[in-house]
Amino acid sequence: MKRPTDYNIELEQIDKDISELEDSVITIPIDIEKATKFVYRLYHRASLTGNFAGFKVAETAMNNVMRQVGPWADLCLLKANLDFKFHRLANAKHDLAMVPGLADCFQGKALQADLDLQEGRYEDARKGYEGVIQDNRTWDNLVRLAYLKAKMGDVDGAEQLYIEAEDEITAKEMRSYAWVELQRGLLDVSHGCYESAWAHYKRANEAYSGYWLSDEHIAELLGAQGKFDEAVALYEEVIARVPRPELQQALGDLYVFIGKSDQAQPWHEKALAAYLESVQRGDVHYFHHLADFYADVRENGAEAVRWARKDLALRQNFSTQAALAWGLYRDGQFTMALDAMQKALSSGVRDAELFFQAAMIHLAVGRNDEGKEFLQKAAEINPHYQDFHIHR
Repeated sequence: MKRPTDYNIELEQIDKDISELEDSVITIPIDIEKATKFVYRLYHRASLTGNFAGFKVAETAMNNVMRQVGPWADLCLLKANLDFKFHRLANAKHDLAMVPGLADCFQGKALQADLDLQEGRYEDARKGYEGVIQDNRTWDNLVRLAYLKAKMGDVDGAEQLYIEAEDEITAKEMRSYAWVELQRGLLDVSHGCYESAWAHYKRANEAYSGYWLSDEHIAELLGAQGKFDEAVALYEEVIARVPRPELQQALGDLYVFIGKSDQAQPWHEKALAAYLESVQRGDVHYFHHLADFYADVRENGAEAVRWARKDLALRQNFSTQAALAWGLYRDGQFTMALDAMQKALSSGVRDAELFFQAAMIHLAVGRNDEGKEFLQKAAEINPHYQDFHIHR
């Protein structure tokens, strides 16, 4: 008999807990502690499986409980994190304000720093992360700061923080350890260090077996290394388990990269349909994906700009500014693209893809010297920046 994976073992335990706690949300009076645990387990299940419908289930249960017991601190904090995850930043701030003092707890301060980062207040985010780490040195707070340092070009500082984060993880938190290893692998991939990335992805698999997220990262790396058949097969396997549209787009992008546009089309169509269906439901977290999709898959600049502006209205940061710049570039509005790109570059972020896009925009407006300089900067960060990669 095949040994169950760590992923399946954890999923089975979560389902068991959900089944045992389900009555707690329908029994009057509500047992608030059990009901809170029930909602948290629903959220954990959705996070583990990558199932967006599962997040909706968790959110519905959360709202039902809160209607009966009021703004319970733990639930408000979970609601704030859920809203943040789905780019509903104004809602997240409101959630934190529902309970006096909630924004001042460790988790509330960490989320506030996340909000600062998403809204382009990079120095405030850095100070926020450092303050939280000083008061509450946990692995998740360390990786928050590591991500920011990596984006700002401090690779050594980011790597050191990832190592320190792993030291804080207990033997019972191997999924967390695997997740940090995936982040370290992504850092290596973004700098063209494929062998080091493989080592991290291997450790992630060994620490927590059967995780679709590890397989998705490995599929991208296989594509970057030109192992296209293996990459396609693994992407198809992951999508069969977790049919997320961004994974479907990734497979379509891979087919385009290897010159198989006909095979790419159905995957791109599925991804686009899912993105648009999400928007029709009132969701906003795929605005950025739609901007990228129309810019790079359809090369429809007007549509790319439309979605980029919607995203920018929610959160002003280097990523949304760069997406608008790239959409304007695709639309032939080169002067406006340059203005948007300069805003993205003013963040101080050092990223090969960002510099490549900046190069193309500068070249388009006739600033050839600056364009060549940005191409050189992109190659210095990642000599393999033109290899296959996906939007994250």
